[in-house]
Amino acid sequence: MRKLNYLFIAFLFIASCNSQQSDSQQQIEESDITSTKAKKPLPGAARFDQYLPMLDGKGVALVVNHTSVVEGVHLLDTLLSQGVDVKSIFAPEHGFRGEADAGATIDNSVDSKTGVPVISVYGSKKKPDAEDLEGVDVVIFDIQDVGTRFYTYISTMHYIMEACSELDLEMLVLDRPNPNGDYVAGPIREDDQESFVGKHPIPIVHGLTVAELAQMINGEGWLPNGDTCKLQVVTVENYDHSTPYSLPIAPSPNLPNDAAIRLYPSLCLFEGTMMSIGRGTDFPFQVIGYPDSTYGDFQFTPVSMPGKSTHPKHEDKACYGIDLRQTSLDHEFTLEFVMDFYQKANNHEQFINRSSAFNRLAGTTSLQAQLKQGLSKEEIYQSWEAGLQAYKSMRKKYLLYPDFE
Repeated sequence: MRKLNYLFIAFLFIASCNSQQSDSQQQIEESDITSTKAKKPLPGAARFDQYLPMLDGKGVALVVNHTSVVEGVHLLDTLLSQGVDVKSIFAPEHGFRGEADAGATIDNSVDSKTGVPVISVYGSKKKPDAEDLEGVDVVIFDIQDVGTRFYTYISTMHYIMEACSELDLEMLVLDRPNPNGDYVAGPIREDDQESFVGKHPIPIVHGLTVAELAQMINGEGWLPNGDTCKLQVVTVENYDHSTPYSLPIAPSPNLPNDAAIRLYPSLCLFEGTMMSIGRGTDFPFQVIGYPDSTYGDFQFTPVSMPGKSTHPKHEDKACYGIDLRQTSLDHEFTLEFVMDFYQKANNHEQFINRSSAFNRLAGTTSLQAQLKQGLSKEEIYQSWEAGLQAYKSMRKKYLLYPDFE
């Protein structure tokens, strides 16, 4: 009997130790989960304690779209619920709800949910005037960017900064991570190629968040007459330029996923050529093709998709080329695709069929000339190196986060 008692006591001791170990393990796992959550990048818009006090008693205008969301709630709705006096919304390319085609005219309207006026700043009018900003003290910019010179949200930000400078208004940028912020690449935009897809003398992949770029615009005197605006920023928590970032909301209709966003810097140059990059399919900016089977084995057929791609290039025609959907997300900007299809083209002169558009996207007339001269990829890259080194040196002055280098 005494032996059984000893065995029973031993059993209870072991069970107790296992229980304590299990509880300890559970606490460690819960701690790991908490730690992981704590390290998740927190966009500026989510840091309410940093900026809500700035808005007290002030008239506010928002430059926002469908990406201006914190934990499922739009910034407009959040600010109104906090009693902020939102006077108006300024809508960029693709509109306030992000449902318009690329390049489609955005009309003025009223937000049906809140009754707040929506004023278009994409189309013939890119900059708000004094009437649009009547009663406004602070303009808030909160839009998810993808880190390329030709993505037009940063051009809209530039014009908003101009308006704030001219009218002596405060500009508040709520920063968000850059999904292509882990490198810098491509030619620097030359002065004669300034356009809405190339507002600033920066490379195709600029390696900045929107707040860092806003600081650069101010610091380098890129507003008219070298003026500056009253700029304030709310930074992203738990972010650096080497942090991979998967966007929770597609930033525009034709960048539906991480693969498209990573390929976008390299594939956008095809917009100035005869090739399709998948507009009018469920995988835009993830394929390349042309209605000729000599261009590759992969086949796709662009169709009209109103609100996403109305009457796309080569509509209803079978295109042949390559499928890049399995490309690693480590992918960085490359000329490999453009040069490969340029060489495959039966008529090199017709390959770049929108010469001015190609130059605006490249930011230079040199690239088109270099392709026609038959320069190698390495020779073309080398021609950008001096400009890139000067840009990288300038860029360091405006960084808000640890860099990737």
